[in-house]
Amino acid sequence: MTVTKMSWRPTYRSSKFRNVYGKVANREHCFDGIPITKNVHDNHFCAVNSKFLAVVTESAGGGSFIIIPLSQAGRLDSHYPKVCGHQGNVLDIKWNPFFENVVASCSEDTSVRVWEIPEGGLRRNMTEAVLELYGHSRRVGLIEWHPTSSGILFSAGYDYKILIWNLETGEPVKMIDCHTDVILSMSFNTDGSLLATSCKDKKLRVIEPRSGRVLQQASYKNHRVNRVVFLGNMKRLLTTGVSRWNTRQIAFWDQEDLSMPIVEEDIDGLSGLLFPFYDADTHMLYLAGKGDGNIRYFEITTEKPYIQYLMEFRSPAPQKGLGVMPKLGLDVAACEVYRFYKLVTLKGLIEPISMIVPRRSDTYQEDIYPMTAGTEPALSASEWLSGIDRDPVLMSLKDGYHRPNQLVFKAPVKEKKSVVVNGIDLLENVPPRTENELLRMFFRQQDELRRLKEELTTKDVRIRQLELELNNLKNVSPKDV
Repeated sequence: MTVTKMSWRPTYRSSKFRNVYGKVANREHCFDGIPITKNVHDNHFCAVNSKFLAVVTESAGGGSFIIIPLSQAGRLDSHYPKVCGHQGNVLDIKWNPFFENVVASCSEDTSVRVWEIPEGGLRRNMTEAVLELYGHSRRVGLIEWHPTSSGILFSAGYDYKILIWNLETGEPVKMIDCHTDVILSMSFNTDGSLLATSCKDKKLRVIEPRSGRVLQQASYKNHRVNRVVFLGNMKRLLTTGVSRWNTRQIAFWDQEDLSMPIVEEDIDGLSGLLFPFYDADTHMLYLAGKGDGNIRYFEITTEKPYIQYLMEFRSPAPQKGLGVMPKLGLDVAACEVYRFYKLVTLKGLIEPISMIVPRRSDTYQEDIYPMTAGTEPALSASEWLSGIDRDPVLMSLKDGYHRPNQLVFKAPVKEKKSVVVNGIDLLENVPPRTENELLRMFFRQQDELRRLKEELTTKDVRIRQLELELNNLKNVSPKDV
């Protein structure tokens, strides 16, 4: 099979998305004064849903992120409460697609944590997670929620392993151990039965997640893969990467034959990482470069030329990362088909950018809003683990996008057992068996030491005050009394 090289010459193919344009929100609808993290990890550091915006922030000790209700745009107070339970930098955050108040985070402290945010946002700092998940032996760089199951979370660590967590029990149920270097990205097909990964070992893989079996593997010399995304139900993958001449490039693959890409397309000669975003409803692909100010967009088809260039949104401010609003949070009256939340680190600013299809009619545009994946899970964690696959439960944005979710997130309650001998809890002080357990114990002891030091300092101050009061009493003569 020959690889097709595409040209940038415009072809006059009719498309309802050929005039899509990007519109930056007014200043009063932006989020300002946010101490966005300066971490150089290649992630977005931002997650958004129809209620909240979550952003990883710069913090002195440990890692933290803030949760801002979308209704509270404007300048952020410098003492705004944070989610600050991690002992290391937070590397990734993702909202649960089915429970809008539940967010997962992963960190350099080797843990994955699941948090439940109260209605209306935080009123004070949150340090207690609903679930703390330990299983990786090194820092955890990526997390992804399963697209159709309510209680399945995937995490990828710098130990080159992917762990599948069952949040109904709070335990890891599967370890995918086929990578030989750091995993750079993970993407699911529509029903979550397949997982595509890109890896620092320069290989692209399609994996059956429940068995961990690698179904397809590519190591193509002319295209060094950085990020991968499944193209909905097309049975196609799209990757961003670098050509052998160090130009930024995208490649289009058949998921059942990764021997070589169907199409390669050179983008430009810049060096920043290209983030791909695919909208399965409109078949539009957005490419945003880290450190660039522009977002290019394309239309994807199953026939030649496969990738059709549409337009480019330009902006002078460079983006560190981008959050994406789920479909049910879009303004359908304005014909908005996609919305980014752009992190501008230098200004401490987050700008919403709406991608809009220009239409004259005020009525609901059925052709640009097909039935889309909603907030109802198709199956439970145990059903998915037993081997069942189901497509997402679809909903219409016309009348369903304000429908309240009746589901309640329930974290497993773990009974704390103890065996106390001479005042020492033996189960709490079992010697660590693995490096991961040693790290957990180390961080716990660091916390305890910090607390004890603070307690000692306050007691020292109190002792000094009492000593001064005692001296004052001794120096008072009987005449003065």
